[in-house]
Amino acid sequence: MPRSSSSSPRRLLSALLVPAALLVTACGSDDPAADADRSGSSSDAAFPVTVSSDAGEVTLDERPEAIVSLSATATEMLFAIGADEQVVAVDSTSDFPAEAPTTDLSAYTPNAEAIISYAPDLVVLSDDINGIVDALETLEVPVLLLPAVDDLEGSYDQLRLLGEATGRTDDADDVVTDVQDRIDAAVASVGGAAEGQRVYHELDPSYYSADSSTLIGSIYTLFGLENVADGAAGANEGYPQLSAEYVVGQAPELIVLADTLCCGESAATVASRPAFDTVPAVQQGRVLEASDDVASRWGPRIADFAESVATALNG
Repeated sequence: MPRSSSSSPRRLLSALLVPAALLVTACGSDDPAADADRSGSSSDAAFPVTVSSDAGEVTLDERPEAIVSLSATATEMLFAIGADEQVVAVDSTSDFPAEAPTTDLSAYTPNAEAIISYAPDLVVLSDDINGIVDALETLEVPVLLLPAVDDLEGSYDQLRLLGEATGRTDDADDVVTDVQDRIDAAVASVGGAAEGQRVYHELDPSYYSADSSTLIGSIYTLFGLENVADGAAGANEGYPQLSAEYVVGQAPELIVLADTLCCGESAATVASRPAFDTVPAVQQGRVLEASDDVASRWGPRIADFAESVATALNG
């Protein structure tokens, strides 16, 4: 059953903020057209709108103007589609873009009281931890639950969903098109040169990897690469733990490190590992030092990742 965005607790918190809101309004622009353009009021005609996520259906009576994001990926998506002025707070892991209003809100130990202190009219989460979805819905706060996805279409769907929920439908469509075009161009730049080459994607120095059933694995598939993790016995839901001996034996032509920030891994540290000097990727200088964040999030920067893979393959 659709849930309404109307909320008595939220209204009480909003009422406390009215004087500040009036003060900001008094100091606003003298140009009504300019103010309307900045607020995106032209999108208000799309409301009320009912959208559906893993938390179920929710009806938003008006365009949300106080969004709280407890998902680093959702934060990137919201800013990419131009909903940044609608975001009032993001969790402590939302470090991109730099202007995101980062707070001490935790995505790992979410607290309903801390969240509603920002008087949100929409909360976006990637995980339902400690019953936070039920807690927020009990307070009649609209919730979108957007978990990690397994493919690019899942990423595009979430971008479009956020566009609909924020009144930024056209902007979201533009972002999706841009990401698609950039990824297509990256793949085209390599052509068939990478077909059949092997890739090893490293999540941490203990050799956890990502196979082709994952989002990051699907990017390698686009380039025609063979993922060495696909052949691992006892795959762990897309993220098997390999061994140094196994990776060396697979002789990958490309190694992608997604543990440069967390663990300080680099082309140099990989080359210093026993027997890794025999691996073609090391010998040919094809060890891609990726950003952990870019390689682990499923937002628009997945296009950045695809472009970096193309650069590495083009040598």
